[in-house]
Amino acid sequence: MTITHALLVAAIIFAAGLTQGLTGFGSALVAMPLLTNLIHVRVAASLMSMTSFILQITILLRYRQHLEWRAVIRLLVGSWVAVPLGVYGLRLLDEGIVTAILGLVIVGYGLYALFTPRLPRIRDVRWGYLFGFASGLLSGAYNASGPPVVIYGTARRWGPDEFKGNLQGFFMLNNLAVILSHAIAGDMTPVVWQHALIAFPAVILGGLAGLSLDRYINPAFFRRIVLWTLIVLGIRLIVV
Repeated sequence: MTITHALLVAAIIFAAGLTQGLTGFGSALVAMPLLTNLIHVRVAASLMSMTSFILQITILLRYRQHLEWRAVIRLLVGSWVAVPLGVYGLRLLDEGIVTAILGLVIVGYGLYALFTPRLPRIRDVRWGYLFGFASGLLSGAYNASGPPVVIYGTARRWGPDEFKGNLQGFFMLNNLAVILSHAIAGDMTPVVWQHALIAFPAVILGGLAGLSLDRYINPAFFRRIVLWTLIVLGIRLIVV
């Protein structure tokens, strides 16, 4: 691994941590389309599963009093069923197909989040199983579990602090299933651990920076910048 490569990985992971520290989600959506330009998508997915886990613990320490386990348990049950399916699919499909699907997911979510009007309220908590299942598929394949859970939390009308607390609790336990599935599949290779030595300190610094800055930066403005950036990155994954 060259110094330039290491610095690029560190910068990407720092930006991912900064985004999640500010908004409560989005680290994998930011990191995955950039990392796949540098490393194989399976290496990137395995790396982000561990890196995100550390980040989520860091953020949850701040919002732990707002975490309501009953609000996320159905999401977790659905995701734990689907995570192995996502990991298995990642091994079967060609890398070009995998990155193109990832691009479609990112572009679709970015457009939804920018232009979709206010969602109807979800009152039946059993919908959590379905949204969790969709999140598990995405997290197993790309470690990008955020979009379905963000949509669910928005439709459930979670408040800002509850939103961040519930998301981090869900992401943390969901990532345990992702990490275990990747380990069983043999994806935790020496290359992954080599990149992890760079990624772990970078994501902690990024997450702490995001938590420190969130009181000074307009979250709606920052969110729009992130979403437009995701759309551009997603399009690049589709067409390249």
